[in-house]
Amino acid sequence: MSERIYRDSVHNIIRVNTDSAEGKLIVALVDTPEFQRLRRIRQLGLAYFAYQGAEHSRFTHSLGAFHLAARMVAKLRLSYTISDEQQTAVRIAALLHDIGHGPFSHVIESILGFHHEEFTIAAVLSEETSVGRLLNEYSPNLAENVAAMVRGDFKPLALAQLVSSQLDVDRMDYLLRDSLMTGAKYGVYDLEWIIKSIEIDEAADRLYVSARGIYAVEDYLQARYYMYRQVYFHRTLRSAEAVLRVLLRRALDLYSKGGPVWFAPDTPMQKVLAGEKLNLSEHLSLDDTDVTFSIKQWQSSEDAVLADLSKRFLDRRLFKAFDLDMPGDERQLFIERSRVIVENAGFDPEYYFVEDEAGNASYSFYSKKTPDAKNLIFVEEGFSRPQIREISEVSPAVRGLQEGYRIHRICFPAELKNEIAELYHK
Repeated sequence: MSERIYRDSVHNIIRVNTDSAEGKLIVALVDTPEFQRLRRIRQLGLAYFAYQGAEHSRFTHSLGAFHLAARMVAKLRLSYTISDEQQTAVRIAALLHDIGHGPFSHVIESILGFHHEEFTIAAVLSEETSVGRLLNEYSPNLAENVAAMVRGDFKPLALAQLVSSQLDVDRMDYLLRDSLMTGAKYGVYDLEWIIKSIEIDEAADRLYVSARGIYAVEDYLQARYYMYRQVYFHRTLRSAEAVLRVLLRRALDLYSKGGPVWFAPDTPMQKVLAGEKLNLSEHLSLDDTDVTFSIKQWQSSEDAVLADLSKRFLDRRLFKAFDLDMPGDERQLFIERSRVIVENAGFDPEYYFVEDEAGNASYSFYSKKTPDAKNLIFVEEGFSRPQIREISEVSPAVRGLQEGYRIHRICFPAELKNEIAELYHK
């Protein structure tokens, strides 16, 4: 058998049989410029500031998600009717689900106001991309089926949930991968038992987990909860994101006023500075290195604020992140007084004082209170007379997680930490 082998840190060996037409397509998709670009986008954005091993890319994660999708579909086909066309759509959608990500993953999205899924769908459907052309050459329906998988409106819905839901191959892979690469052990869960236990409720067109797998799903949801608390919301990571946001905002402000900000003419980065929406080809030409290169140039800016923020980012002289663990009626006064300390020290608080709030996002934590039914997890309760129920109805552990976790911090130059700490203890 002819095959392509990818050696993976999480799944060990990922095999693609290149004797089949589908296998040839998968290998060709991996070799496209659009997919290879994912090697140059870090999976965890700025987490490497806090965890030096977190250098893994969207490329490795996407291959991992593909591998899990292939395993899940193969398991389900033993008991349910899933056509070759549907199987291909699931596998390819898992492979390509992150192809629209911008530099530094989710950080840039919040600054420029786009969602990577929009560009993923556009790349899949476009005749101008190598990915789009390959999909259309393989089958006239495949591109739209993959786009529907990413959107979450593919029918049958149960198969779409493998790619986009609260129990999908995206989350299953990134938890294990991020846990391994950061060295944090919170993201480990029983993947094999979830795969063994996954089933399809054909009457309701949804995935569910058989009774024997409920504890594995509890483990998975708890792993995700603690990874957010300990890794994704880490103070140093959030501080690095705060510095990146304000330095980009300073560059945008300077450009809009004709100020001294370096840019390469007629490039996507110039359009970013101009606040213009990038077209598909421009977006797919950007990666982490483009943003980093611009920041390196801005170190020498005539604008003292942009130069200082750029040096802080590149040299890891980040802001201090200070948790506002105080009664709500005291919090606003503390924020206002801290801001005055920053301003009195000669720092412009518009760029050197950041209020950081996050938590309870529907993507981050599992909650029964979701407007989208596909984001509910269903499990089988009982063995003699089993019933399929939403997991929080039968699991006290999951009910306890639904309150989620919130952070409320202020970020400011670290050289002011003693003054603000003194204010806190008054």
